[in-house]
Amino acid sequence: MSVSHSSRLNKGVREQYMKLSQEGMVQVTYVWIDGTGEGIRCKTKTLDYEPKSIEEVPEWNFGGSGTYQAENSNSDMYLVPVQVFRDPFCLDLNKLVMCEVLKYNRKSAETNLRHTCRQIMDMVADQHPWFGMEQEYTLLGINGRPYGWPENGFPGPQGPYYCGVGADKVYGRDIVECHYKACLYAGIKIYGTNAEVMPSQWEFQIGPCEGIDMGDHLWMARFILHRVCEDFGVVATLDPKPMNGNWNGSGCHTNYSTENMRKEGGLKHIEDAIEKLEKRHNYHICVYDPQGGKDNSRRLTGQNGISSIHEFSAGVANRDASIRIPRQVGQEGFGYFEDRRPAANCDPYAVTEALVRTTLLNERGSETKDYSKN
Repeated sequence: MSVSHSSRLNKGVREQYMKLSQEGMVQVTYVWIDGTGEGIRCKTKTLDYEPKSIEEVPEWNFGGSGTYQAENSNSDMYLVPVQVFRDPFCLDLNKLVMCEVLKYNRKSAETNLRHTCRQIMDMVADQHPWFGMEQEYTLLGINGRPYGWPENGFPGPQGPYYCGVGADKVYGRDIVECHYKACLYAGIKIYGTNAEVMPSQWEFQIGPCEGIDMGDHLWMARFILHRVCEDFGVVATLDPKPMNGNWNGSGCHTNYSTENMRKEGGLKHIEDAIEKLEKRHNYHICVYDPQGGKDNSRRLTGQNGISSIHEFSAGVANRDASIRIPRQVGQEGFGYFEDRRPAANCDPYAVTEALVRTTLLNERGSETKDYSKN
């Protein structure tokens, strides 16, 4: 199996240096989304104090020409800290900081979708929107082949791998467990993980988070996943359809509720929200992956336990539908629903904003293109 050269470095030597005292100084790693809308970047600086709140983390800057975010002639961009986490790689008192990106004129960078998401969440704060997002991903060797797959062939058909146990059914569990522990240490609201339907495909779940916290926690969990994979020499891809053929794609199913949906009689509010979502299907498809629906069109085929990109559907306990109402919610009459359309590489800020715009702000219309023509 092809793994990276850096993973072969002696980790015991690294551990020797990690034990050295920092003499009261603190490493703060700034994390942000680059100009692709999918890539994650980071850089680290030293503070002579431990920041106790996000307000105590200073703004910083970086060269946007190296991250697809600016031209060389005007490349300085601002990093504005928005959420602080413990650092599971360098340990306490060091920090990871999620940042927004502003351009030279202090306006949001094109891929800083957090800015408008925060404004929308502030508008509906009294309705307490909760989200839980199920992040699917696939482990690859650096040769691009799924980790653990035969070099010149394919594993057996899907069936024994989902939530599987055993060396012939799951690949890379060490990575998954290290990521889980690292997220817990960091203070990320991770609430579960499992092996997925395709071998080498996994999922972790983030939430429940209210409002803007959903995007902050999922993006940082993705950053931690990529860093853990560095140590093991493999790659985590969020490609919605990493392998052609009769293999499952990867999504980011999004569970959503408001305070009214969670109360007795909430099913009526859930049904009202689903009716609004049906009228804006094209809009949601457009924002549910960074390529405006093109990535998701490879995944939402109506096969392999997923809905079709061309049609909107909903049902109780129906995993082939666009929207699934859990059976327990249907029986009890309140709770949440699951939007199964977002792609694995979606921007959670865009997804959560779109759900709130459609269901709570009553935005109407289908002002995006018809994906049946893709």
